[in-house]
Amino acid sequence: MRWPRRLRPRSLRSRLVLIAGLLATSAVLLCQLAGLTVLRGWLTDQIDDRLSHFRPPGRVYEDMADDGTPRPPSPDNALPSDYRVFFYDEDGSLLRTSLGSSDSPGPRLPQRAADLDLAAGRPSTVPAEGDATGSGWRVIVHSGPDHMRTVVALPLDTVDGATTKLLWLSLGLGIAVAVGVVALGNGAVRLGLRPLTRVEHTAQHITDGALELNVPVADPDTEVGRLGLALNTMLDRLRTALHRTKTSEAQLRHFMADAGHELRTPLTAIQGFAELLLDEPDMPGRRRQEAHALIAHNADRMSRLVDDLFLLAMLGDSPAAHREPVDLLSLAADAIATTAIRHPQRAITLEPLATHPATAERDLDIIETPGDAHQLVQVLGNLLSNACTHTPADSSVHVRVGATRTPTRGDLGSGRPLPPGTPVCVIEVADNGPGIKPDEAPHVFDRFYRATPLDPATGSDGEAGPEPGSGLGLAIAAAIAAAHGGRLELDNHPGEGCTFRLLLPDSTTAPKDDTDEAHHDPPHT
Repeated sequence: MRWPRRLRPRSLRSRLVLIAGLLATSAVLLCQLAGLTVLRGWLTDQIDDRLSHFRPPGRVYEDMADDGTPRPPSPDNALPSDYRVFFYDEDGSLLRTSLGSSDSPGPRLPQRAADLDLAAGRPSTVPAEGDATGSGWRVIVHSGPDHMRTVVALPLDTVDGATTKLLWLSLGLGIAVAVGVVALGNGAVRLGLRPLTRVEHTAQHITDGALELNVPVADPDTEVGRLGLALNTMLDRLRTALHRTKTSEAQLRHFMADAGHELRTPLTAIQGFAELLLDEPDMPGRRRQEAHALIAHNADRMSRLVDDLFLLAMLGDSPAAHREPVDLLSLAADAIATTAIRHPQRAITLEPLATHPATAERDLDIIETPGDAHQLVQVLGNLLSNACTHTPADSSVHVRVGATRTPTRGDLGSGRPLPPGTPVCVIEVADNGPGIKPDEAPHVFDRFYRATPLDPATGSDGEAGPEPGSGLGLAIAAAIAAAHGGRLELDNHPGEGCTFRLLLPDSTTAPKDDTDEAHHDPPHT
């Protein structure tokens, strides 16, 4: 059944109350209807039993006069007042005279016995004579002597009265139940839906902008409680996503500002020298060559900056594309040789990784890890270039290669820390320079961030004021390490130097010469 749109309840509370009222009223009415049917059948059976056991006395047929007028019966043969007895003569005609009380209309019987649609000895119901709205009669037909037939009738007014009273009682009880269910059910539904109402109000406040709220959860074992838990989980994820979006937008704006600033410097230099060459066509050859060299230098600087930005974008979108076994010892040796060409006065050593004082004299071993050799070479090149650029010329650089397990305490680093005790391959680039300021150390892996050495007057190989880099070298190294499933860490000691540590997953096994390596940190240089 579909309710009209105007009469259809809109709230869940109204629907629940309406459904409960309809169900309770229907149940009461059905029970009363069943009781009414059983009662009427039982009363009718009582009347049928009385009819079946009653037969007119034989003297009634003998005393019947020829004109159809019976003689008054003796006291022993007197009929009860509620019985009616009708006779059909041997010709099948209904006699006008009947036995019994004549205060109320009798049953409606046909004038001929042939028209009687009644089975002999089986009670049936016929309407009252002359009153279509009155109570009916229960009749039974018996055969008499000389082909006579007798119809015995009892009124059904007692049955109809009892069933009518019960019917009105059922209707009144149904109405009372409906009113009671609506009145009490409304309060019960309000009480039961109170947790859902609190969820509704909280959700409305959250919609209005109060994103810090959580949906109240009274009982997590109920449907409303599970709904509240699910909504709170959604809210936590929403807040996390919004926070990430805001952080990402802020980082993007900062990144674009830094990138624009870094690109503007070489572009301005190129534009200035190009205009100088155009404005002074008669410039001496030496000055012209110097201008061309500066234009080429700034163009190269801008090209390297764009390449670094492109590499960072690629590393952020996809993991390392090429994976093969890489010998970290050979990579470290090649990177040292390449750096030594650019910094011939720099003392750079290749040493084994000392994970414990007892293993300090161990030899260099081949350390393999799956990865992209080209990208790992770039990481080592960036770390060595960073160490040579920001430390005095007399500072030595130590490169250590080995395998160990991650300690229980991690140093400053980029990305998510590896679980303690994880087998890893390690490359350390350590120097004994001035180190990094403690407040700047946590930001060395940020893009376009340039840390200030504790002794800024000393540059690469004794040159004062080294040319500032783009601030992307360590960010690229950290991104490559993360793409390989590893991590880049910083162990900073102001005034004594710093150590950059590259941790990569070990695809084989951890060192077996010292079972306690997981409980010791790598040594500080």
